[in-house]
Amino acid sequence: MAPFDYPQAEIGVFGGSGFYELLDSPSSFKIDTPYGPPSAPVMHGEIAGREVAFMPRHGMTHDIPPHTINYRANLWAMKQLGVNRIIGPNACGSLQKHVKPGDFVIVDQFVDRTNGRKDTFYDGPIVVHVSSADPYCPTMRKVALDKADTLGITAHDGGTVVVIQGPRFSTRAESRWYASQGWEVINMTQYPEAYLARELEICYVNISLITDYDVGMEDVPPVTNEEVIRVFEENNQKVKDLLFAMIPALPSVRDCPCAHALEGAAF
Repeated sequence: MAPFDYPQAEIGVFGGSGFYELLDSPSSFKIDTPYGPPSAPVMHGEIAGREVAFMPRHGMTHDIPPHTINYRANLWAMKQLGVNRIIGPNACGSLQKHVKPGDFVIVDQFVDRTNGRKDTFYDGPIVVHVSSADPYCPTMRKVALDKADTLGITAHDGGTVVVIQGPRFSTRAESRWYASQGWEVINMTQYPEAYLARELEICYVNISLITDYDVGMEDVPPVTNEEVIRVFEENNQKVKDLLFAMIPALPSVRDCPCAHALEGAAF
């Protein structure tokens, strides 16, 4: 199928751990990219009159660990469908007592602690330096917070997510160090996903669903994958409710810096 045969979508959603379905009766499309295959076929459908593309970042059966996700292919596939806004919910741990399991955090910063991931579309000969000073779309963050408030969902306004390589969880020493920096959230997939969206001038917002306290917290037992999935599944409907409220509320015109991220970025 040629690129121009794919259906167009305005808004993209990446599903995280425990979140593999969003649309009712979607069409499914396998998309080829210059960076190899994406995590899964893209599912295309409609929510409140808006064309939406959905892809589970770990694959349909959660068989792709965070450090081997083909982030570039995933983002490129969304761009090829015409997506200009992406919502990226995921399961995260809390580094601070006031950020509790079941809470959402609409983060505004990330810290990258990964290594070896393909994290740019610009490997030369064109040299491009894209600002990531404020990596999350301010317009989408406001919509997320407003709609969370309307739905009665506890959502923290802002926070820093530290992105670790995975697939292992942190040691207690690492976790205490991250917490001592004042960072609120820990996760394995926000980098380079959020930054690659910026390189493609796609607006991006993260919804961090807190599933557990990280191990550096005093009197907290080590986190298990079973516990992460259990809490995520318990709150999955809240994630979907927020997505279904956000999507029709996103303005049709983009007036945020994300839409012009490449201006002046190339040498």
